Amino acid sequence: MNEETKRKNPFFEPYLTPHDTAPFDRIRLEDFEEAFMEGIRRDDEQIEKIVNNPERPTFDNTIISVDDEKDNYYDLLSRTSAVFFNLLSAETNDDMDALAQKMSPILTKHANDIRLNERLFERIKYVHRHHRRLSAEEKMLLENCYDGFVRSGALLDAEGKERLRQLTEEASVLGLQFSQNLLKEQKAFTLHLTEASQLDGLPETAREAAAQAARERGLEGWVFTLDYPSYQPFMTYSTQRELRRQLYMARNTIGIHDNTENNLDICKRLVNLRREIAQLLGNKTYADYVLRHRMAGNVRRVYKLLNDLIDAYKPTALKEREEVKKLAQQMEGKDFELEPWDAGYYSHKLQMKKFNIDAEMLRPYFQLDKVIGGVFGLATRLYGITFRENKDIPVYHPDVKAYEVFDKDGSFLAVFYADFHPRKGKQGGAWMTEYQGQWMERADVRKPFGPDNCKNVRPHVSVVMNLSKPTEEKPALLTLGEVETFLHEFGHSLHGMFANTRFESLSGTNVWWDFVELPSQFMENFAVEKEFLRTFAFHYQTGEPLPDELIDRIVRSRNFMVATACLRQVSFGLLDMAYYTQKEAFDADIIPFEKEAWKKAILGRQRSDTCMTTQFSHIMAGGYAAGYYSYKWAEVLDADAFAVFKRHGIFDQQTAQSFRDNILSRGGTENPMTLYQRFRGGEPTIDALLKRNGIKRKKA
Repeated sequence: MNEETKRKNPFFEPYLTPHDTAPFDRIRLEDFEEAFMEGIRRDDEQIEKIVNNPERPTFDNTIISVDDEKDNYYDLLSRTSAVFFNLLSAETNDDMDALAQKMSPILTKHANDIRLNERLFERIKYVHRHHRRLSAEEKMLLENCYDGFVRSGALLDAEGKERLRQLTEEASVLGLQFSQNLLKEQKAFTLHLTEASQLDGLPETAREAAAQAARERGLEGWVFTLDYPSYQPFMTYSTQRELRRQLYMARNTIGIHDNTENNLDICKRLVNLRREIAQLLGNKTYADYVLRHRMAGNVRRVYKLLNDLIDAYKPTALKEREEVKKLAQQMEGKDFELEPWDAGYYSHKLQMKKFNIDAEMLRPYFQLDKVIGGVFGLATRLYGITFRENKDIPVYHPDVKAYEVFDKDGSFLAVFYADFHPRKGKQGGAWMTEYQGQWMERADVRKPFGPDNCKNVRPHVSVVMNLSKPTEEKPALLTLGEVETFLHEFGHSLHGMFANTRFESLSGTNVWWDFVELPSQFMENFAVEKEFLRTFAFHYQTGEPLPDELIDRIVRSRNFMVATACLRQVSFGLLDMAYYTQKEAFDADIIPFEKEAWKKAILGRQRSDTCMTTQFSHIMAGGYAAGYYSYKWAEVLDADAFAVFKRHGIFDQQTAQSFRDNILSRGGTENPMTLYQRFRGGEPTIDALLKRNGIKRKKA
């Protein structure tokens, strides 16, 4: 028998890796489809056991079995899906994309088969009406399970269920196609420069990175891409206005070119599919459907938040824009017209004039290895947890580092993966994800679950980013904005790592989406705190600490262009709501619709040849449809929460323990406002955010 014949699919057997982590080094592409199909078969077998159980339906024999009961046999589909779909975002290729297209409708059909199983729903409905005394967490699981089936069409007639199947399967395929088109078009563009004069104004770090990008492609000169670490410095520093225009237009026309990656019709169809799904389920709009399970609660409250922010921030934003325009005209002449590709360049000039500070001044002090130590050290100082790299844990790419995380009592807490740099098969942006969630299971399956028969299965979390890469001349040196990105995603990871609930579907980041950004945005507050910066910000060559005078300039410049940045986020929220509050079939032209939808929050003249929608993966393929406002909603919460830390001391361990106990470890086990009030002692207000941003509320 040869080796190939003896080889087993690694998903079919114990991983035998540290902490049962995914065996990336042993997984092959062909393993996924086999594991998916076998996982579906095992799921079907489990469902049959549940519906054919002759015993009266109970919480334990029905709800737990449907939702979260784990064993080494029936979790095959979830463990396979976790690896495949995380790699599809972080390390994909054409073969994986093709397999995703093939499996997406199959997996959606399988999910529909479960949610639309009438016999299964009858058991769930019975338990919903007749159940034993339940804990708060068990009640939440029961409500989520019942409501999840209802929201997935369990109460529809046969014709409605069949239509829902068609709609959801088509939406899953189109959402995937949107993402694949976006990645292909973004990675296809390069700006190849061969004349040194074309680099005028660019800092040394940007030149070195571009030279390395050219060498990696076998080219002479310099290559700039649409990846953030390449794009942003060029738009900020380049004196070459025509080249800035080329790069800007490439970035802002993704998905509207006359090619196979065009996303215009896909976006239109996704909006209509979601509207029809929501209306089939008895809602006026898709936003109404979504917001029933959000802190905001309804469309009116979302628009109130967005409009309140416009009222509060727009006067300051207009002043900010006028300052930039005035400086640009001083430099270029009074007839100079400020275009979108000019905004970053002249804003930077204004920042230098007012505060004498920019990202490149700080970059030498933010060496990635030191930043990692600083972020980990912050978690140690707040919560007592420690990190230790373990090179025996398999990773899916050499860029990825794997760490064991230990709690303050020395017990194992989690596995933490960090994937730092852009590459060909990786989506842009930054995100946190899990390869394994947290849950509690029976230590002895022959005995009932309880305090004496309980094993706490710890999570495997990952943060994926696109930070500045090292070059042949320098280590990876970050901007302050990239440090904030790291802190943001690390905040999500703490939410996952501290999870301490019985049921996986309620653990970690499995919370309402306008609450999930609280732990992440909360961590960003530390980025400009002197006490934190002093722990890791040392010059990569001299070892000198970041000077106090420079830190003071960081703090003073914190609110530079803050109102403009706020309105940008608000504009995205308005666009999102405009699509998903549609009551009738949507057939408008995407580009003019977009310009009209967000115009209240737009400061300058809009261009008719650019488009955000076709690359707006958050609301088209990323789960934030009718939910992009969540970032601003959570910003109110994070400013309010950090005010507690500021009052008691930013490293106060008692306050941190309360934040961990009441928010980070509780997941979605209770209403998020209940959790927040337990930490804060009351409901949040917008006052802390306005104070942090230096915005004065208009008098009534």
